[in-house]
Amino acid sequence: MTITIYHNPKCGTSRNTLEMIRRTGEEPKVIEYLKTPPGRDELVDLIGRMGISVRDLLRQKGTPYDDLGLGEDKWSDDELIDFMVEHPILINRPIVVSDKGVRLCRPSERVMDLLPGDIGSFTKEDGEVVASGSANG
Repeated sequence: MTITIYHNPKCGTSRNTLEMIRRTGEEPKVIEYLKTPPGRDELVDLIGRMGISVRDLLRQKGTPYDDLGLGEDKWSDDELIDFMVEHPILINRPIVVSDKGVRLCRPSERVMDLLPGDIGSFTKEDGEVVASGSANG
């Protein structure tokens, strides 16, 4: 199975998701999206394949979201995508692409439905224990 993760190594949710993927024996293609951000077309494709709104992919915490006034209703989806391309930190993470689909994996256990096998019980960095089959689709 081919798995790609758009990853931020400074993010605990992203690190947990990456470790869950590796627990299956798969070594994903890791894209550190702050170093190698997706282009506009790729971002539009990912949003479409996830079936979420552009706003659902916007990250607020630790970003220029408030400074740019992105909470205002005046911005179109195209304009919001332009902001994410210009400021990749605005892209929420991690995004996982596998043969089973594409998903924003927040919380990290949302990755389980995209994996080729059962990872059993997994303890996240914060001490929370999750088990395969407990993911919310």
